[in-house]
Amino acid sequence: MEELEELTKTAGGNPVANMVQKRSAVEGATFVGKGRLEEINEFCKNNDIDVIIADNELTPVQVRNIENATDVRVVDRTTLILDIFAGRAKSKEGKLQVELAQLKYALPRLTGKGTSLSRLGGGIGTRGPGETKLETDKRHIRRKIQYIKEELADVEKRRDMQHKRRKKNGVSVIAIVGYTNAGKSTLMNRLTDAGVLQEDKLFATLDPTARKLYLPDGQQVMIVDTVGFISRLPHQLIDAFRSTLEEATYADVILNVSDASSEQCHNHIMTTNNILSSLFSNGRIDVPVINVFNKCDIAQDLESVTYPYSAGNTCVRISAKTGEGIDNLLAAIQSSLPQTRKRVNLLIPFDKGAIAAKIRTDGVIHSEEYLAQGLFLDATVEISYLKTLKDYIM
Repeated sequence: MEELEELTKTAGGNPVANMVQKRSAVEGATFVGKGRLEEINEFCKNNDIDVIIADNELTPVQVRNIENATDVRVVDRTTLILDIFAGRAKSKEGKLQVELAQLKYALPRLTGKGTSLSRLGGGIGTRGPGETKLETDKRHIRRKIQYIKEELADVEKRRDMQHKRRKKNGVSVIAIVGYTNAGKSTLMNRLTDAGVLQEDKLFATLDPTARKLYLPDGQQVMIVDTVGFISRLPHQLIDAFRSTLEEATYADVILNVSDASSEQCHNHIMTTNNILSSLFSNGRIDVPVINVFNKCDIAQDLESVTYPYSAGNTCVRISAKTGEGIDNLLAAIQSSLPQTRKRVNLLIPFDKGAIAAKIRTDGVIHSEEYLAQGLFLDATVEISYLKTLKDYIM
């Protein structure tokens, strides 16, 4: 319920009160029982309530019956999250993905609009605009869904080309994933000065951002910030944002960022892991994962939060806001990456200046000295380039 309040604030609402009912089963017609519905109706009248928000996905019939009983607009959890995504999407791809999710959610609910879209009657001579209105709307939505899918397919092709180009160029990719509002954008800005919007709100950023990151050994990698996760993320959104979420499956290392100051930290990590697992074809995360516990500067009981993940997993405690632990995180990323570079001592003849120039461009030179025999270099180079350098390695 606290999370629902945060979602409501993010959507621009002002939560006034919450009500919970324990029942053995959901009431099919009105979601809550008759007595509780009367209490809700009375509360709404006395407190000038504009919207009722349910922390579940409601059927069209339930929405209509609650609205008829209270004369107040009713929104369910899925609609609320879709509304937040619609307001946060900035790129063309993000807007298309949100619209696709909204249309998929709306299509089976058209028949729940009451009599406004129902047929006029049955039999010869009674067909009219009432019947065609519903069918026309359905056909329009289906056409729109197909059009958006084709647009997103083109975007996905371009994304695949980017992945292939990165792989061909030997660029390692780090993906930042995690529960919404765990501090992913703040971490991205801390590491790369990306200038990504950072707010204390759920789903502050939706569109993935990719930036260069230099590791302590000088290696250049690509770090990608992805959309935040949340418990019971609507499957329409997962389907629509699959190409964006799958950025994590192309990564060489995944940073699972969590809020160490939250009482729900463990649940947030499990939610992220479950969604991640669903993205991999075999249902298993087969990429090195670093558990990044953020906001350690304000966490109350850090030991009990991080202890369950300390055995057999790479865990780093940081504060993206203050910069605490960032050096440890960079070192952890470096050690988790596949070994593609090696530090060597080289003595390069003066007539092989092109080799030294390539090392300066693609590698890292720690020190150099001009000797009588040639140029001495202490450098980190690509392992694939060592074959060319074998005659000059000391």
